[in-house]
Amino acid sequence: MATVPLVEKPPAPAVEPPSPNPKKSILSYWRLYAAISPFYLLFLAFGLIPVGFSLYLSFHRWDGLGSMEYAGLSQYKYLLTDTDFWSSIGNTIIIWALATFPMIFLAMVTAVMLNSAVRFKKIYRFAYFLPNVTSVVAVAIIFGSVFSTNFGLVNALLQAVGLDQVAWLNTPWGIKVAIATLMTWQWTGYNAIIFLAGLQTIPGELYEAARVDGAGPVQTFFRITLPMMRPVLLFVLVISTVTGLQSFSEPQVLLQTTANESTFSGGPDHAGRTMVLYFFQQTFDNNDFGYGAAVAWGIFLVVVIFSIINWRLVQRRGED
Repeated sequence: MATVPLVEKPPAPAVEPPSPNPKKSILSYWRLYAAISPFYLLFLAFGLIPVGFSLYLSFHRWDGLGSMEYAGLSQYKYLLTDTDFWSSIGNTIIIWALATFPMIFLAMVTAVMLNSAVRFKKIYRFAYFLPNVTSVVAVAIIFGSVFSTNFGLVNALLQAVGLDQVAWLNTPWGIKVAIATLMTWQWTGYNAIIFLAGLQTIPGELYEAARVDGAGPVQTFFRITLPMMRPVLLFVLVISTVTGLQSFSEPQVLLQTTANESTFSGGPDHAGRTMVLYFFQQTFDNNDFGYGAAVAWGIFLVVVIFSIINWRLVQRRGED
């Protein structure tokens, strides 16, 4: 008996799904957009609009009350030749260097000690993090008394070991050292907690293998800990650069104004006048809001350049 060959059914034509209506899909999620809208509205009102207005203002002369006068690039040209602005950059960089590098070293040492601690870890972490959440104004007032010339604790210790007193808040380098010490005390614990989080992500097998190979603590630290901590170190360095180059409250409160000086003068010889202090001086003391906006954008450019330099240096060391 002959078999009848089976005939395959032709495939069913593919049915294209209906194209969604973009307007309808957006409107269907209006509740979600409404839920996240407060953040974007606040960011627009207090973030983007002020930034855009400051850029617009930097091309005008304005005292804050009268009409604006278009100035073009003249304020930026003057900024490039403004010796006071360059002096504030120099003060800021010196203070940043005196504060950042000791702070990173102390934070790393503290993190290693916390990581090896067996008991009371949470108490230690709280104690080291406490300076960061303390009011900067209160801390600056305390440090002002600590570095006082006649009754300060630092000069009392110097006299105890037979050294002469130092007018910390009346000499250029004394002012910079005092501000840097305050910033180091304030941020060491915060960065130590970040370093501690990075240390706890390093696998313990690496240290065990190093001990088996006969590596000591110093070799283990430089061959394992530091290479594994490079991303965390980069983060801390960039954040410290951004915050250090924008220091304002520390010098402003520590260097209390006298009867003949501006609140933002930076102490004797303007030795503690940072870039942000100079911005406030031009804006609120001189009522030159246009030039103050130009100074603000100059500060932004300096911070970006230094952040890129730090990032490239750490990345290059990692590649080597």
